[in-house]
Amino acid sequence: MISRRLIFTLIAGALAVGGCSKKEAPTAATTSAALPAKPPEAVKLNGAGATFPFPLYSKWSDEYHKQEGSVQINYQSIGSGGGIRQIVAGTVDFGATDAPMSADEEKKAPGKLLHIPTTLGAVAVAYQLAEAPSGLKLGGDVLADIYLGKITKWNDARIKKDNADLKLPASEIRVVGRSDGSGTTAVFTDYLSAISPAWSTTVGAGKSVKWPVGLGAKGNEGVAGQVKSTPGSIGYVELSYALQTGLSVAAVRNQAGNFITPSIDAVTAAAEGIDLPDSLHASIVNAKGDKAYPISSYTYLLVYQDAKDVARGQALGKFLWWALHDGQKYAAPLNYAPLPAKVVTQVEAALKQLRAGGKPILTAP
Repeated sequence: MISRRLIFTLIAGALAVGGCSKKEAPTAATTSAALPAKPPEAVKLNGAGATFPFPLYSKWSDEYHKQEGSVQINYQSIGSGGGIRQIVAGTVDFGATDAPMSADEEKKAPGKLLHIPTTLGAVAVAYQLAEAPSGLKLGGDVLADIYLGKITKWNDARIKKDNADLKLPASEIRVVGRSDGSGTTAVFTDYLSAISPAWSTTVGAGKSVKWPVGLGAKGNEGVAGQVKSTPGSIGYVELSYALQTGLSVAAVRNQAGNFITPSIDAVTAAAEGIDLPDSLHASIVNAKGDKAYPISSYTYLLVYQDAKDVARGQALGKFLWWALHDGQKYAAPLNYAPLPAKVVTQVEAALKQLRAGGKPILTAP
């Protein structure tokens, strides 16, 4: 005998079927109107490299994601050497470096890589000295000999010569350098090589060098932290890291003979007298100009001219165009110098060379 509950269930199902059969099938118009618009497919871009521009790149990632919610940018601050290795290996969509790739590094890449200047910054000489928390002046030759281990005391006669107004202690100078492959190191040692023949012949310039003396630390973050925690220390870091950690910063004598404290204006002054070649990279250390800060540098993103993945290639090209224009307004608040107008024009031309799937990415930005 069929149960009463089953009978009710069968009747309800029949009524439901009958009711549906009397309704008109939805038209194409009503169907499309009822469906939500298809959201853009999410794209994740991975990059790695220089610690020098990390505060700015982090800001760009956040701001661009607010504007283009479908694009997420993940940037790992691992040093310029690591950034070059990863872009050559193809494990990231873009690399980042403060030191241009060498010819040998470029040969290892499976395709043509473009150097895209993104911003300018200063390598600051940071120090911790309770007896003289501000006002320290250093010539490039003196700085080189500190890192060579020839000047070991803060009250050395050569330091005192330019700092007669400071009470410099007889304590040891504790030198801090980078232990990892670093574009910041390349800029700093490029400057020391330009100033000091002794440095140029014994140590030289590069992303990794054999330090004659001192402690090693990884990344701009590591050097800033080491100087912060070590009385009597001196180190080199990108300006933003020095200011964020409250470190004292020395004024460095420029080619014109003036002691210049690193600043946005002083970095811009260093870039003004140097035209970028077609490669879009050049050294601007020890630049001419009364107001130029002598340890200034461009920093670059490394991108393949022909992207293998169409979606990621298109997303990267559009992000780079945004960074070149709208993104520049975020540079100065973080103590980086925006790109000069003439450099922006040069980079625009380079970005229009980017291709994905055999087609230009930025045909009509």
